Formats: sequence, structure tokens, C-alpha cells
Amino acid sequence: MNSIVELNGLTKKYRDVTAVHNVSFSLQADKIYGLLGRNGAGKTTIMHMITAQAFPTSGELKVFGENPYENNRVLTQLCFIKESQRYPDTYRVKDVLDISAFLFPKWDREFALSLASEFKLPLKRRMKKLSRGMQSAVGIIVGLASRAPLTIFDEPYLGLDAVARSLFYDRLLEDYAEHPRTIVLSTHLIDEVSKLLEHVIVIDSGELILNEDAEDLRGQASTVIGAAAKAEAFAMGRKIIHREPFGGLASITFIGRLDAEDRKQAEQLGLELAPVSLQQLVVHLTKNNEESRKAGAK
Repeated sequence: MNSIVELNGLTKKYRDVTAVHNVSFSLQADKIYGLLGRNGAGKTTIMHMITAQAFPTSGELKVFGENPYENNRVLTQLCFIKESQRYPDTYRVKDVLDISAFLFPKWDREFALSLASEFKLPLKRRMKKLSRGMQSAVGIIVGLASRAPLTIFDEPYLGLDAVARSLFYDRLLEDYAEHPRTIVLSTHLIDEVSKLLEHVIVIDSGELILNEDAEDLRGQASTVIGAAAKAEAFAMGRKIIHREPFGGLASITFIGRLDAEDRKQAEQLGLELAPVSLQQLVVHLTKNNEESRKAGAK
């Protein structure tokens, strides 16, 4: 496959703090990725290294087959929309869109203006006078209209209401269908974006703990609920990632696909089976990873 980003053993240290430790993965052309994990997990550090805003301490990083640092051939193919992008005090919304035309070779001005109208942005208002949600909308417009071969959104919708976020998701999918490129979404609103994602990468405490196609993840985990002894017996031999007792009952979440025989067994035992959302799966995996690290440190 065509890898446009390759990380091999990437590590980033800040004095005594290791923000990213020995992370390896690749991003393929024309796919939508979710880069997920808790705040402070190392996601933004990884994005800063990919976009040449931070240097790795060790390991290898290639973007479009080259080192991205001070490399105009690579950087003109990137668009990185940060969580809190800053602009000069005098910049209006119109100025941000105008300068973007010089920064991104594939910039689509008509698309940008159409999006600005849909998000109800006042083009002549200064950026510093915009609400938090409007500032996020400007970033979303730049990211979509840039049509950059690698577009990265780092929590792009802070301050946006549910209607505006839904508009973003709809326009992203529509434009991606017509103009495929690699898109990375880093967000804590996992359930909202789960249907958009084609591949999921989860970072926790600076380490890679999950790197799977989204389709393979769907149905990979389940929760069994019922009498504690029967639930434990059903889950025996499976990889348990969460256990929650309540009274004489138990809810046990485990990794492993269920077949017809499994479902028949659960029914005979009077147990209920429930699917696990992507957000629940990420929460349980990161919690387990933290508990494993604490146990290893003792």
C-alpha cells in the first residue's frame, strides 16, 4: 500500500518527561484516521512531529517519503488545524481565507466561501472578535478547503454546537468522496466520529496501544450482563478489559467475536449480550493500560 507517513520507533523526550515512546505506525493514502486517546497521551506531540513543528528525540519519521523538516515539498502538502490556532490581531475571517490560497496549492476558494456561508461566519469580522465556536469553524473551513493530501484536525470543533459539528462531518464526508486524501481526526468525541473513521490509532501515556481498521474493531468487543457466576463462566478464557459487579450481578466486557454458538450459550444461561461502542472500547483499553503500568511500577 501507499504509505504517506511512516513512524518507526519514534520517541520524544522533554528533559525527564517522555511524551512519546517507541511509537511505530503508518498512514496510507486516501483514508480517514482517528488518532485517539486521553488528554496528555502524546497525540498532539506526534502531530507536531509529523508536521515538522517538533523534532523527535530518536526514531525515524518519513512524510511523503522524506524528512519533513524545512522541506517545502512536504510542507506544502500538509494542513494542520490546531485546537487553538492564533492569528495576527488585525486578521479578519476574509484575510485568513485569502492567505490560505497562497499556503495551499489545492485551495478551493468557492468551497471555502460556501462553507463560510453555511457556518454563518462574518467575513469582515476580526478573528479576535469571534466566539470560540466561530474560530473553530474558520479552522474547519481552512482544513476542508485546503484539499491538502494530508489534512490533520486536532480537536477542531471546540465551542461548536451539535448542529455545527454535524455540518462539519457531513461536508467532510461529501468532499472526501469527491477529493480523496488522508485525513486525521484527533478528538475526544469518539462516538460522534466513529462512523467516519476507516482506521483507528490509540495512544496512551505516549505509547501505541491500538492500531486497527475500524471495520475489524466493530463487533470485536462485547459486554455480558447477568448473574455474576454465570457471567464469569461465560467470559472465562476471554480477554477481559472491564468488570463491574453490582449486587449479585456482573457486567463483564471482553475482547473476542461472538458466533452463533456463543449467543445460544448466553441465552441458555439467561445472560444479556450488548455491543461495545468505539468510545467504550478506547476508555477500557486506556484504563487497563494505566493499571498495567502501575502494577509494573510496583
